[in-house]
Amino acid sequence: MAKREVEVVVISDVHLGTYGCHAKELLQYLKSIKPGILILNGDIIDIWQFSKSYWPESHMKVLRRIMKFITEGVPVYYLTGNHDEMLRKFSDLTIGSFQLTDKLVLELGDKKAWFFHGDVFDVTMQHSKWLAKLGAVGYDTLILLNSFVNWLLTLMKKEKMSFSKKIKAKFKDAVKFINDFEITAAELAIDQGYSYVVCGHIHQPENRQIRTEQGSVLYLNSGDWVENLTALEYHGGTWNIYKYTSEFHGADSDDGDQLDAEDLNLKLDIKTMLGQFYNPGLSGQKPGIPFP
Repeated sequence: MAKREVEVVVISDVHLGTYGCHAKELLQYLKSIKPGILILNGDIIDIWQFSKSYWPESHMKVLRRIMKFITEGVPVYYLTGNHDEMLRKFSDLTIGSFQLTDKLVLELGDKKAWFFHGDVFDVTMQHSKWLAKLGAVGYDTLILLNSFVNWLLTLMKKEKMSFSKKIKAKFKDAVKFINDFEITAAELAIDQGYSYVVCGHIHQPENRQIRTEQGSVLYLNSGDWVENLTALEYHGGTWNIYKYTSEFHGADSDDGDQLDAEDLNLKLDIKTMLGQFYNPGLSGQKPGIPFP
């Protein structure tokens, strides 16, 4: 199948290393595209909940595919999030076409786009990190339970449901948080003169123009690969939300262009690297992302 050419692709909140991650679906999506630029907007690897006992081959394949883009010279930007905040100690690291950073500004045509994960706006993250981590464990458990329920619903030929979406919709505080998040990001972007502001963090895909008394900006959120299975695509001067569908389900072939898996695993022993990386005592050693 011919690969779609896309100028800029943004994915976030993949949470590799957790049971809720849809790595197989993400791999199929990554195999279907030929990006000019790939932006990984935070929480790609879930270092918070990382365990050596759970790192499926499907999760490794996603990293191999990203590495393949890098070896082909595709600019790949990894913007740190809260679940992979340990990486912020290495911000501004550049290796070939790969760059690790906290935020990014790109010129797209005659407009500027501002990219960052968004956890800097989360009060719980800034002041009660232990509560945020506890909530992450609860969220992962909810996703597991939801997967089982959806399996039963599929057997009964009924429509699937999302527990977390129903909870978010029911509680006004959750709706208010999402709205406040979007408005805050928009106001900061308008103040800096950006045309686009692109975030992740809240697992809520969005593409809408936000107007204030100071001006307007296109607010974009790439969603996640736990529930929504979405990405942002920029091509021909237009932003769109890509939503994964079953059209890409099928054999997980290597289509003749995968790096040698064993060789790459020797060079990129993710399980060992993360096992050494994860040290609760490291949390909070570096201050949050400075804005703007």
